[in-house]
Amino acid sequence: MSTYRYRQYRAALKVAPFNGMFMPYGWGALPQTLPFEWMPYAEMFKEFSQELANVINDLTRYTHQLAAWRDVVDKLDNNGKFDVAHEFVNPLATIALNLPYVIRSRFIFAAAHLSHQANQTKLPEGWADNLALDDKIYFAQAEVVGGPWKKWNKLKTKLERIGDKGYQAKTKNFRHTYNHRFSPRIIVGQTNIVTRKVNVETNRVSYGFGGTGPLTLKLIVELLEEECQHCYKAFQAFQKLVQEQEKAISAAASATLAAMAALAKS
Repeated sequence: MSTYRYRQYRAALKVAPFNGMFMPYGWGALPQTLPFEWMPYAEMFKEFSQELANVINDLTRYTHQLAAWRDVVDKLDNNGKFDVAHEFVNPLATIALNLPYVIRSRFIFAAAHLSHQANQTKLPEGWADNLALDDKIYFAQAEVVGGPWKKWNKLKTKLERIGDKGYQAKTKNFRHTYNHRFSPRIIVGQTNIVTRKVNVETNRVSYGFGGTGPLTLKLIVELLEEECQHCYKAFQAFQKLVQEQEKAISAAASATLAAMAALAKS
């Protein structure tokens, strides 16, 4: 049965409309020759730009694959849906539903590090290497070091759309509950049969009975396609920020190399 279902999926995948796009690689424009102080920026950019493209492209592929599974599942009875969810869809959908938060966090991490290094062009005498440790880098830290760059605000607004409160509500807060409690099931099943509530005014405890229904593939695909679009726009804004920083770094590097050449001749 598993082989038959997978063949159905492969057939559906061939005809499922592709609504995404893939992020590019190798688009940096820093000079080949750089003074040593710019090597951290150059190497970070190579890694960060590649990994951001990788993870967004993963989300794009997973979303397309889930769209094909959606078309298969629509024709199945409950037993068939259970089999497909258990055998194929749950791992794929779980990763995909978590990725918007991952992508947003990685953008913040990359923008913070790159902006911090690039700020040497803004404060050549007063720059201090005092960025927070990696596990302490959040939006607030990126805001501080990204603030001096004109293109930062555009990136910031795009990042705020990824995995926002609307996405959280529509997925029934899947990412948080998956990692910390019991998340909604996918396609079939219920969780949270009993919920405990405390009235903050009276401190009175009450219990609710009912349960949280599953997330359908139709809803998951719709939401992930929206998230993909937010990620694409964020990547484009990230490119603009990097290009602004590359221009400043190239000018600073040229001045340093010229000074070094003049000193060597003297």
